[in-house]
Amino acid sequence: MSTRITDVDVHDVRFPTAAAGDGSDAINRGDYSASYVELRTDTGPTGAGFTFTNGRGNEITCAAIEALAHHVRGRTVEEIAAEPVAFWRSLTADVQLRWLGPEKGVIHMAAGALVNAVWDLRAKLAGKPMWRYLAELPTDELVANIDFHHITDALTPDEAATILDKGLVGGSGRLAELEQGGFPSYTTSVGWLGYPDEKVRALTREAYAQGWRAMKMKVGGPPADDLRRARIIRAEIGPDALLMMDANQVWDVDEAITAMTALAEVDPYWIEEPTHADDILGHARIARAVTALTDGRCRVATGEVAANRVIFKQLLQAEAIGVMQIDACRVGGVNEVLAEILLAAKFGVPICPHAGGVGLCEYVQHLAIFDYLRVGASLDGRMVEYVDHLHEHFVDPVHTRGGRYLLPTAPGYSATMRPESIARFRFPDGPAWR
Repeated sequence: MSTRITDVDVHDVRFPTAAAGDGSDAINRGDYSASYVELRTDTGPTGAGFTFTNGRGNEITCAAIEALAHHVRGRTVEEIAAEPVAFWRSLTADVQLRWLGPEKGVIHMAAGALVNAVWDLRAKLAGKPMWRYLAELPTDELVANIDFHHITDALTPDEAATILDKGLVGGSGRLAELEQGGFPSYTTSVGWLGYPDEKVRALTREAYAQGWRAMKMKVGGPPADDLRRARIIRAEIGPDALLMMDANQVWDVDEAITAMTALAEVDPYWIEEPTHADDILGHARIARAVTALTDGRCRVATGEVAANRVIFKQLLQAEAIGVMQIDACRVGGVNEVLAEILLAAKFGVPICPHAGGVGLCEYVQHLAIFDYLRVGASLDGRMVEYVDHLHEHFVDPVHTRGGRYLLPTAPGYSATMRPESIARFRFPDGPAWR
């Protein structure tokens, strides 16, 4: 029996996080928000998806989803699965709306919300959590879901198939390892830029006691403040735990190199988004500089606002990153993330997904687990970001223990939001905003 998508419901959901400084960094002071999509069907199951925004402007991504919804409404899941790239292009290459991208920004994020909702529905119909659903798909089907346009100079379909076939070897052992010990993670909750020193100290101490051995702080404020806060965290976690830094694009290239010259004192594991997200050559120059500054101990990480697979292709080709941070919402959904994961594998760069916000942890845990089970043979360098905010609003929230993600077991992409949360935080008429 086929399943037809009969309607597309879109909700503007916003959480007032700015007041407490949660999520604050060198550029952003927002209210974590989601343009949330529900795909209604004629057989009962509902597909859930969303894209993440930072407050004002969430209504724009909601409008873009509405503008693209006709490409989904009325289609059967079986039709979409039979021609996945054609479906994906109907959203990402709409003959009129594409002009507003192309394949970047609001339109691409809106397309990703719809694509992710379809994948959630597919996994629910299969009765599997998304990570398992993807990991168990045949190689040819996974490859058939990827649009290789504009990346064949870096990754061909045959190369992708070879990587996926090789990933089948030892998969059961890797799964047993994750079932027993969970997936490595790091926390960003200790070091938001808007937190006072004593809060940073207390949160770091608490996180260390809970088992976290990798923590990230925000940088990009006054240099003396950055170094002082970094020293506080390093003193609490000791010399062996990992300390990552995130500048959220605030520095120019030379400014980034100068800043990292001082911050090298505290032995950072990576510097994330040290400059403008689209500056491929700038990232490459910074990467060479921090490698020299730290004898190779520090690397450049980026990706949370990389617009599409082509940006990632160039970052990898230019040897501009040592860590690739895929994002489940910034690009065109699971199909494009598959391309990005395989590009990283081709170039030998570990995947450490960006998470936090609203539901990003719920999403990317599935992608990271798939990456390890089906693509990468080692956990070395692989971690998932964790932020301890807003999980209570999801039906199937993330679970961690001892600084590691536990494998989700419920069918779907863990994207379904609680109806009461939608009602309370719907903007502008929900009780939280009235």
